[in-house]
Amino acid sequence: MDSSESDTALSSTEPSSLNGSTRDALGDRPTDAGPGAEIGTLTLKEDVAGGLGRHLGIVSTTFLIIGRMVGTGIFSTPSSITNSVGSVGAALLLWVFGLAISFAGLFVWLELGCMFPRSGGEKVYLEATYRRPKLLVTVVFSVQAILLGFTATACIVFATNILLAADRVATEWEARGIAIVVMTVITLLHIFTPKASVRIMNAIGSVKIFVLLFIVATGWVVLSGKAPNVPNPGASFHHPFEGSVTSSNPYATALFKVLNSFAGWSNAAYVLNEVKRPVRTLKIAGPLALATCGLLYILANVSYFSVGTPQEIAHSGITVASFFVGRVFGATAERILSVFVAISAFGNVMTVTFTRARLNQELAKEGVVPFPRFWASTWPVGSPSAGLLLHWIPSFVVIAAIPFGDAYNFIIDLEGYPGSILSFFVVLAVFLLRFDPETKHLPRPFRVPLPIAGFFMVGQTFLLVAPFLRPPGGKGDTSLPYWLYAVVGTGILFSGVVYWVVWMKILPYLGKYELQETKTHLRDGTVVTVFEKAKYNLAL
Repeated sequence: MDSSESDTALSSTEPSSLNGSTRDALGDRPTDAGPGAEIGTLTLKEDVAGGLGRHLGIVSTTFLIIGRMVGTGIFSTPSSITNSVGSVGAALLLWVFGLAISFAGLFVWLELGCMFPRSGGEKVYLEATYRRPKLLVTVVFSVQAILLGFTATACIVFATNILLAADRVATEWEARGIAIVVMTVITLLHIFTPKASVRIMNAIGSVKIFVLLFIVATGWVVLSGKAPNVPNPGASFHHPFEGSVTSSNPYATALFKVLNSFAGWSNAAYVLNEVKRPVRTLKIAGPLALATCGLLYILANVSYFSVGTPQEIAHSGITVASFFVGRVFGATAERILSVFVAISAFGNVMTVTFTRARLNQELAKEGVVPFPRFWASTWPVGSPSAGLLLHWIPSFVVIAAIPFGDAYNFIIDLEGYPGSILSFFVVLAVFLLRFDPETKHLPRPFRVPLPIAGFFMVGQTFLLVAPFLRPPGGKGDTSLPYWLYAVVGTGILFSGVVYWVVWMKILPYLGKYELQETKTHLRDGTVVTVFEKAKYNLAL
């Protein structure tokens, strides 16, 4: 990835704020969005130039979302959710409520994604809404995305389950070693065989759906009374709300876990430059993927409760799916399921790596990271290879350098909170863009009803407040203060503000220069913004 892969300069006289584009209601004809649609430093035509081109259809885009959503959550978190709320009825209602919040969020992203059909997701929507001060929101988002854009947990889960399937308890360093190998192999696959990697992700997505369908179908068999190892099927449903807790904190904690299990419905928004007919595809793939996963998640929970009481499910630990399969089929089946959970984790890493690398490339193309030409590189075969490297580095550090236990759990908790803050500002953007005189005229091929957007905003507000609700005994999942990860996460976003002030204001003032934008082309046509120092003309 040679940063000198040579860059042909574009005109430096282009205006610093360039109009974006959107697509008409048919979803396949670019149109000028007009004033008020400024997005970062690149026009839509510049932003989609280079790379692999549009190669993701409806099927691949749907599996890209499913692959991100179905990781290990549905196979593990139902136990902790049941433990928190105490009853079958309360747990199932939380899954339904979490699905409703997720659909509300998806509709918000659909409106914004159809207005601005370009890669970057939240980055694009924040830039289109919070246009002043120039590039502030881009820099803040970049700091969060790069520092916390790691993929560590799923790599560790893969390692642990593969060793479990081999009837071997993983040591910490065995899990680390396998996880690093997995992360490295996936990175290399995406760099050198990008088209084959998409086919692999689609295949693994199919396996995930198969596993969930198998669990659901097995649950039906159990409830029909045809499973000899389950003498009293459905006993948990006789008094579904018996034992429900009455305090609010356990419900807040449980809902947070449910929403984390649904995380990934916005995954396609990061790669729209590579999606065929992006507006049409997004409007089909998003609801199809979320509806599929949501229905299977709820039915899988029914299956879990068909073989065990709420108390048994609650104490099955992180292996509720293994508990389910073991109760119905025996110990050998538990080990076989571990292989499928490992495959699911592998697919999750592949999809996250695929999208985060594209996001890293979008940030580099805006010129807000050092050495933008290097990090925007698509050498050697068109994939965002430097963006993949930028994703691999923090993932490697977290896997290899952070000790297991409190420190590791803290880092994982820290990953999500800044994202909740940014999501709040994204849903707020829907209201601001609707009523801002400069942007209310923009074409909207999809319009989210404002009450639904408001419902999602309430959900995001909950996610911002929940970490500060005192848990029972005043202790979270680490020995550190339960609120600390939220405070540190907010601090990371604030560090982006500091970076912007130093880069855009303080250093130019002290160095007596100003930053001027120029555009360069990489060999494949990728357009990159570069900020160059220009000394003040003191004679003027």
